[in-house]
Amino acid sequence: MALTRSDLASKIADAAGITQGQAADALKAFEATVTEALVAGEAVKLTGFAQFDTGERAARTGRNPQTGESIEIAASRVVKISAGAALKNAVKG
Repeated sequence: MALTRSDLASKIADAAGITQGQAADALKAFEATVTEALVAGEAVKLTGFAQFDTGERAARTGRNPQTGESIEIAASRVVKISAGAALKNAVKG
């Protein structure tokens, strides 16, 4: 079972004592801010919770699983998300 965007907004609204619409707007603003920072090459660190960063994946040779044919996979920029210590400890229990 996964927590959807509207479920998350509802939980944020309850926890913060705001409307669900305000929580949804805050969630959208958070997503936009993190996205803008990553596009600009900046890392986003929420101490204890998570770190969002980017990395480079080198070009490489892969295989088409259906045909076995070799294919060239282009270099790309990827998003890396690391859980913080407090989050890891909370999940461990």
